[in-house]
Amino acid sequence: MRLRAQVLIFDADDTLWENNVLFERVVEDFFDWLAHPTLERTQVRAILDDIQAANAVTHGYGSAMFLRSLGECFERLRERPATAAERRRIDELVLALVEHRVELVAGVTETLTALGERHELLLLTKGNLDEQRRKLEVSQLAHHFRDVHIVMEKDVGVYRWLAREHALTPATTWMIGNSPKSDILPARQAGMNAVFIPNDHTWALEQSDLDPDDERVLRLRSFPELLDHF
Repeated sequence: MRLRAQVLIFDADDTLWENNVLFERVVEDFFDWLAHPTLERTQVRAILDDIQAANAVTHGYGSAMFLRSLGECFERLRERPATAAERRRIDELVLALVEHRVELVAGVTETLTALGERHELLLLTKGNLDEQRRKLEVSQLAHHFRDVHIVMEKDVGVYRWLAREHALTPATTWMIGNSPKSDILPARQAGMNAVFIPNDHTWALEQSDLDPDDERVLRLRSFPELLDHF
């Protein structure tokens, strides 16, 4: 049975369009170029993840933070500052990200069009304000949403603020996304329902365990499956 007259809040990165897979391609190219003589790729990855986690707190998310993290990772592993030529090479690796290419997840446009005919749609995404705005513009999806919110972090406080801002009723509000850490768990803590749509390329720092017995978390395999429930 399809639910009617619900408020559906959508994540953007890796829910509406592919995002982290682009970063992962850059990471693999970075590892190839770095060619560390003693550390395995998994060890280098762990160091890069730690650097990104620390930088995200201070510098937020997006390609600028990622570029900074690659540079710091290089210098930590080489135990010296990067040369001008090495800095240019790292910049070249990240070029595809700063060009803000957008690849929509399969079925997103058609699904949002149908859902918008019977539900109120909102967008809640985190990251660099200018970058997220540009990606949204390129995606041509903004007209599907009654309102768009771009925030630095998505925690329970943000979801409670959003509920107040739009006078939402948690029992008829659903957060839809791929990230357990940013989409599902904080929305549930704020009393909302959630729809978890996994993405194979979800960033490791966005992973977290979900309660398998939580009946207010709907688990789907693909974005178009939303039409079977809403």
